[in-house]
Amino acid sequence: MVLFPLRFVSDSSQRRASPAVSALVAVGLLLPSTAARGQSVARVRVEENIRSEPQGTVLGQTLPGAELPVIDRRDEWVQVDVEGWVWVRSLQQTDRDGFDVVVSEPGGENLREAPSGRIIGRLSAGMLLEDLGRSPGWVRVRRRAWVWGPSLDVATDQEAGPLPTTAGDAGWFASVGDQGAGILTAPDGDTLARAVPGADLAVLFREGNWVRVRLEGWTWLPASGAPSDSAASGAHPLSPADLADDPRRHRGRVVVWGLQFVSLERAESVRTDFFEGEPFLLTRYEGPEGAFVYVAVPPDRLQEVQGIIPLERLTVTARIRTGASSLTGTPILDLIQLERIR
Repeated sequence: MVLFPLRFVSDSSQRRASPAVSALVAVGLLLPSTAARGQSVARVRVEENIRSEPQGTVLGQTLPGAELPVIDRRDEWVQVDVEGWVWVRSLQQTDRDGFDVVVSEPGGENLREAPSGRIIGRLSAGMLLEDLGRSPGWVRVRRRAWVWGPSLDVATDQEAGPLPTTAGDAGWFASVGDQGAGILTAPDGDTLARAVPGADLAVLFREGNWVRVRLEGWTWLPASGAPSDSAASGAHPLSPADLADDPRRHRGRVVVWGLQFVSLERAESVRTDFFEGEPFLLTRYEGPEGAFVYVAVPPDRLQEVQGIIPLERLTVTARIRTGASSLTGTPILDLIQLERIR
């Protein structure tokens, strides 16, 4: 395992870095939050959503190879001008919100580099656009929008080259680009740490545009007295009831819970806190509350949990993904370690 330096971040008392030496997290490359001085064009690396604002309404998708003029940056997000040609019969005139046309085709419409040219994106039905000009049968359109930065190669006057591509399958070591990488508690989750440029991260598996990595290194933790077992492991003495009181407050913290296994499940599309098809353990908390708890299982750990029998007792070390799932209000944890109690 390659060891690498970290810069832990903390913007509130609820987002302190754990003293644990290792953790399993999701990673995305972070772009600077400053304005895009000297910046010209972002090249789309993988298919990605275009949004009305960071984490806002999805307006459509942009395809690999598309080049987008960069307007601004905000944390991990890049504001761009999405521009191209659309078949005129798929548009209607409008004056809503200062725009000129709207995509009227119920299934959306392709965005092309030129009339009848290469497809560079897909615009959703109802997307509002500026009308920049006409050609027989075609309209040149533009929309200012936001794109997730790690899916882009951004060239500037001050950069030697584009950001490196993230690793693909498990077993890779992904090299962090020149601008560093944010280590998040979950995709779109809170920032846990920041890897410096050039660090190598061991990739466990990939899910869409995210990779799960193993983070291992050293941090200074002076010995002062005899810490409790939970303090020594970096775990917090929280219960499901504590998480239910404020579901977002404890995201990213590590807990060690006694759980009783019920079944191994796969997440359906309605469980929006999971990836579709993501494996998880349905368990019951062994404390006085007896609450149900979901434990998300990384694909590389799936074989490890397949032999667990119903009602078997477990000691689970895990990181809190959310204190209350959107569908059932159940806590969701990301598995770090599991001990079967015989």
